[in-house]
Amino acid sequence: MKKIFNHIGMVLSVALLGLAAACTPKEINELDAAGLSVKVFFPTKVVAGQPMTVNGTGMADVREVVFPGGVSVSNIEHVGNGMIRLTAPAGIASTGGKLVVRTSDDEAESKEDLTVGNTVVSGFSKMDGEELTGGEQLTVFGTDLEFICRAELFDTDGNPLILEDEVFYRKGTSSVILNIPEKILDGTWIGKLFTYDGKEINLPELNYKRGGGGHWETVKNVVWQNDGSVGEANWNGIYRFCLEGRDLNPAGKECVYEFPADIWERLQTETFYVTVSGANPQIRVTTGWWSKTWTGADIQPGNDLLADNGDGTWTLTVDLTSDPELVGLLYEQHLLFTGSGYAVQKIFFYKEIWVDDGGDDGPKQVVFWENPGAGGVSWNGTYRFGLEGNDGNNECIATFPEDIWNKIKSGPFYIELTPNADWFNVRVTNGWWDTSWNVGDVGANSERMIDNGDGTYHIEIDISGDADFLGTVDQKHILFTGEGYTPTKLYFQ
Repeated sequence: MKKIFNHIGMVLSVALLGLAAACTPKEINELDAAGLSVKVFFPTKVVAGQPMTVNGTGMADVREVVFPGGVSVSNIEHVGNGMIRLTAPAGIASTGGKLVVRTSDDEAESKEDLTVGNTVVSGFSKMDGEELTGGEQLTVFGTDLEFICRAELFDTDGNPLILEDEVFYRKGTSSVILNIPEKILDGTWIGKLFTYDGKEINLPELNYKRGGGGHWETVKNVVWQNDGSVGEANWNGIYRFCLEGRDLNPAGKECVYEFPADIWERLQTETFYVTVSGANPQIRVTTGWWSKTWTGADIQPGNDLLADNGDGTWTLTVDLTSDPELVGLLYEQHLLFTGSGYAVQKIFFYKEIWVDDGGDDGPKQVVFWENPGAGGVSWNGTYRFGLEGNDGNNECIATFPEDIWNKIKSGPFYIELTPNADWFNVRVTNGWWDTSWNVGDVGANSERMIDNGDGTYHIEIDISGDADFLGTVDQKHILFTGEGYTPTKLYFQ
């Protein structure tokens, strides 16, 4: 398909490439001259078998990584000069300590200590003998549960059914929620959990029942959203993103956002999506030093990676694993979206959720949104939700397909929240702040604010009987505001 070129953008591109060519070699040489160093590693708590990444300088020459206790690993994947990937070995000293990387003639030690985890399961949301229907959820409680990497159940024919950790819902390291597939073996049996270091943990002996009708929905998990304060890319550096703590010019705020380590890792290892607005965007995905461009060229309408949403916005599909050299530079140089004729509106992942259609036993609990890492509520507009296709200004942190949206409007749903202050209250209003749910604000001492007993609370919300409020939400969205709390998830029960 013929590409559409932006003439002015090309002229600027050539000029800026000249500037980049003039300064980039010096910067890269300075990086090389820095020698061998460990900047950061993730995760910082591990068990044997845990995949890890180490970022620093001189990583291309690393041949050995030594863990606390003197255990070394030489099976290393090199990702450019700035990153290596490896697997944590058995035998790491339980007391933890520094990580050491070695080349043939040099070594460097991490500034931060590595610690060793120990997964302990203390209980479950259902006990032996209770019934669990496909489509429901089972919660595991304990400590260091981040190392649970898969679950084994049985399908309707009695064959092993493996749930990988990508489909788990994690709430910190002290709980893991398993979404039980609808098609599950009828009968009483024991499933298993597995950890990276080879532990097998039995689930309760439950009476499993095949689920009723339901279907999977694809929803957006937004990890960054433009609040309207960041303008149009014009061969500038305004859409620069980095790892948390790596904005080396915090006074000047080089980075528009610093991603937490887990999200930063996902951006480097999973496919993610970028929504941009603009009539004719020319997008360059590069490093903050302009030294390496993803795909080797700018992306414009006509490129298969850029989909027209039909509403003045476009969605760019990004898979950085196709360019390990670029990934290896990101820790030091950051990730930059530049070019011309567009503004970045949001960055997100897609995830699949199970929506139960109900049945003789009534609707089952299902999480249809979870917090991607957005901050607390303080009379702001962060937690705005809308109908898919009806977010013209890209204001919503999430939008939902019509069937989920209609379910939100037609019956009860729930918000779970974590308090950030002694006093907290929730206001359910629309995005224009002109009509609120008729029950008023729900404060910390309200009978509607239910204590879950684990540091979180939940509120049952039913807007179906509030005609005034209900009549505004399709156009103006639903907004959770107030003060002193952070929403953790929305779900049906």
